[in-house]
Amino acid sequence: MVKLANEDIKTREVLDWKGLHVFHFPFSSCSQKLRIFLGLKGVDWESHLIDLMGNENLQEHFLGINPRGLLPVLVHDGDVHIESNDILTYLESVYPEPRLIPEGAENEVATLLKHEDELHLDLRALSFRFVFAPPHAPKSPEDLEIYANTGSGTVQGQKDGRVDVEIDFWENIAAHGITDEVAGAAAAKFRVVFGELDDRLDGNAYVLGDTMSVLDIAWFIYANRLTLAGYPISRLHPNMGAWYDRLAAIPEISKEIELPPPVKAAFDATRAKHVAEGVNLEVVAAL
Repeated sequence: MVKLANEDIKTREVLDWKGLHVFHFPFSSCSQKLRIFLGLKGVDWESHLIDLMGNENLQEHFLGINPRGLLPVLVHDGDVHIESNDILTYLESVYPEPRLIPEGAENEVATLLKHEDELHLDLRALSFRFVFAPPHAPKSPEDLEIYANTGSGTVQGQKDGRVDVEIDFWENIAAHGITDEVAGAAAAKFRVVFGELDDRLDGNAYVLGDTMSVLDIAWFIYANRLTLAGYPISRLHPNMGAWYDRLAAIPEISKEIELPPPVKAAFDATRAKHVAEGVNLEVVAAL
């Protein structure tokens, strides 16, 4: 689990906080995952919104809490936890009921969550190409300069390389955008993984069988984002499509993916424009 060391944290005030505090953003996929998990657990927590679109995560105050600049972040009684899947595993140990990591399935869950995490940059690429579609580079050179030189630069007391990975991603977008090649390769990865999930869901209500687990939450959030991007889940993966519809009807889940009307209108308009121009995800990725 990734719990920050004392020397990693420059915004020292959080070390004195009591209770459960969550730094998050409404449309962050990893934030949605954590909020659903907490909702299903029935756990109360204090909200700290960070505006990703305004690059608030790249400012000194937040980088002093999480030197990686990523959401969500959990502060529990002064301990700072980062990386969403590690946060979920930690919270399962603190709030074991209702169980969302079944006893005896810990290793399988860890493996599948790692697989999900490895696809995060692919999800981000498809999101910025087909959902958010900003008219300009999301991070300016000045933003990235601050990102590279602010915060402790360490995680668990060791020099951390994750910021370099993030900066490379944003610099590539600024230089080249999300090309058809990149988008097609990302969609192809999801088609394979979703095919595997579809097989798991053949005759099963949930990914691990008859009981909902953290894996359902994690993959549901990815499926939701790709649905917004125009990925035809029900057509390509019918078992997964039925599973998605069942989960989307659960109140603790539905409220976290509900879009404010202006945001939904903007996303719908972007998708309609892509369809009209023949550059939507199904065409670009030959789905």
